[in-house]
Amino acid sequence: MQNFIKTERVDPKKRAVNERIKDFSEIYEIYNLNEASLQSDRCVQCGDPYCHNRCPLHNFIPHWLKAVADKDLELAFKLSNEPSPFPEVMGRVCPHDRLCEGHCTLNEGYGAVTIGPVETFISEEAFKKGIRPEFPGITTDKKVAIIGSGPAGLSAATYLLRAGIEPHVYERADRPGGLLTYGIPGFKLDKKIIKRRVDWLIEAGMKLYLNTEVGKDISFEYLLENFDAVFIGIGATKGKLPNIPNERAKGAFLAMDFLTNVQKKLFGDGYSKDYEVKDKNVVVIGGGDTAMDCVRTAVREGAKKVSCLYRRDVKSMPGSKKEYQNAVEEGVEFIFNVAPKEVLVDSENRVIGVEMVKTILGTQKDGRRKLEEVKGSEFRVDADVIIFALGFENTPLGFLAENGIETDEWGAVKIDENFETTTPGVYAGGDCYRGAHLVVTAAYDGREAAKNIIKKLLG
Repeated sequence: MQNFIKTERVDPKKRAVNERIKDFSEIYEIYNLNEASLQSDRCVQCGDPYCHNRCPLHNFIPHWLKAVADKDLELAFKLSNEPSPFPEVMGRVCPHDRLCEGHCTLNEGYGAVTIGPVETFISEEAFKKGIRPEFPGITTDKKVAIIGSGPAGLSAATYLLRAGIEPHVYERADRPGGLLTYGIPGFKLDKKIIKRRVDWLIEAGMKLYLNTEVGKDISFEYLLENFDAVFIGIGATKGKLPNIPNERAKGAFLAMDFLTNVQKKLFGDGYSKDYEVKDKNVVVIGGGDTAMDCVRTAVREGAKKVSCLYRRDVKSMPGSKKEYQNAVEEGVEFIFNVAPKEVLVDSENRVIGVEMVKTILGTQKDGRRKLEEVKGSEFRVDADVIIFALGFENTPLGFLAENGIETDEWGAVKIDENFETTTPGVYAGGDCYRGAHLVVTAAYDGREAAKNIIKKLLG
């Protein structure tokens, strides 16, 4: 180990820009064994590994890096899968530059170890060799209802299955995966990966009910009466609007509505042509990973021009640096330090542009500099389509209050240290409790909630 002095960081190869923008296939290649081993051998094996500490799942990163460096794939797979419900997903979608890699000892001066790509390699190489996640089968008479099949719900199901408890997952959409299926584009996460993992969970004993919305198609009371525990993992999917004139005009969309519609089109399912962007000027307002997903999706959908407008500077963007860089490579224009003031429309209330105002960073408040508008700096950006990627809020659900489940002032479900809500036997995790956050933190919540459910049901 510790060959970082003679071995440079080498990221996985990317597909050429002129090829990758023509489809929604993943853009990164996966390491081969020699490449993964060489990159893993750069790890310095810290006594107090910052990468492990900064990973929300507390993955055994130095341990599986050493196993890969030694070309012991089976050990690496076991170490990778123990604390993580689906490492092949995390290796692709985690913002590694903000988490594990961002806190790698080598990050300053040598370049962090390529933790994410190695994590992806471990699972995919193991799967090719027939190594799969192991489950004991349903060995207890306990059943747990899970609301939502996103990362929190699937994570909870995974750990319940490992304990021999039968999870019943209720999903309102026609396909499982939640955000993983409809919110993250295929160029970052191939949908076959989600289907493969869900199929394995079903094979292990998970029951899945699609097109089944709790509170509408099935009552929450039914779940309370027929299951030993309930886990709520419904996410936070209500998009935020900027509260400006004409924000609901024709051609103005919320990010998740746009991404979901495109994914349905790619699946060959029913979709709305209202969201078509081919040969149009598209403006995306926002600076996080969802905004990057939108601009890169618009490029692939044939938009004439794609621009991203963000209220702060490039260093303040909350998303992954590699996603911003990929967007730049794919031809997206970025305008920083601007904020929307009004959506401009024609006589038929159709979008024709957006009025923006320049911003500056003022005095610091709560650890971040306050945003201030520059008076008299308004200017127009022409647009046929405007997509708001400004974050998400919790959707109010009547069955929560009706069953004694308390929420805070933002509509987030309240839980205790055991992930249990104010109603005994009902647990929650993921965005419905945190607000819009990361896939990895949702996976952590599902795992920890499942552990507490297991402890309560099995002792």
